[in-house]
Amino acid sequence: MTSVDDRHHDAPGAPSLALLALEVRAWPELALYFASWQLLLAQKKHGDGHSVLVLPPFGATDAYTSPLRVALRGLGYASHGWKLGQNLGPTSSILEGVPTRLQELADRSERPVSVIGWSAGGILGREAARRNPDAVRQVITLGSPFRLLIDDRYRTHAAFFYKIAERWHAPHNEAIKSSAYNEPLLEVPATAIYSRTDGVASWQWCLENEGPRAQNIEVYGSHCGLGHNPAALVAIADRLAQPEGEWKPFKAPRALRHLFPG
Repeated sequence: MTSVDDRHHDAPGAPSLALLALEVRAWPELALYFASWQLLLAQKKHGDGHSVLVLPPFGATDAYTSPLRVALRGLGYASHGWKLGQNLGPTSSILEGVPTRLQELADRSERPVSVIGWSAGGILGREAARRNPDAVRQVITLGSPFRLLIDDRYRTHAAFFYKIAERWHAPHNEAIKSSAYNEPLLEVPATAIYSRTDGVASWQWCLENEGPRAQNIEVYGSHCGLGHNPAALVAIADRLAQPEGEWKPFKAPRALRHLFPG
């Protein structure tokens, strides 16, 4: 059996500087998102009106996730931002605010909520789902390095800014200290969308343990553009459209298979 120490020793570092430089792709991805808007809405994967909570990446606010939330509303979902301001990581207000916001939406709609977390937002979303499984329909992460051990938290290109924000972080509790490798699969369906050319966090940190209701979906793209990446949106639309209580693995539509590696 591989130990945590062995995993730490063999753990990947931050992506190469060449991949970091390629993060400028996020802008063309946003332009492609607008260009493919009508194609996305023409998909038969339209929603049942259930609530979707979208959590922003580290350093971002709800404004950054607005293209994704607009797309979800166009597909027939009640999409919501987190209303917690800038994502500065695991501050006390954020650690308390995400589960509170999640439960508020579940109580208001009287239905479980789908949670989409982008990058660090996905780490927070997974923890909220672990604590409140009855309030969650499913979790979708976008380039979220939830595999990072606490000692590996600087192995991304966001490390400099993360260190600055640490002064506001809550003390590391046992949940934060524990390795996701040792955690069981979530009680709810989980999908990890990732890119091997992620320039911020190595893709190996972003993978689910695949199981009966857990899957990894690879797309071509940047870290900073995953929330408006057309392929990611196709996968998100497919996952959200599944009837409540049912789950089957994602299969790319025949006409769009070129958007998905492998």
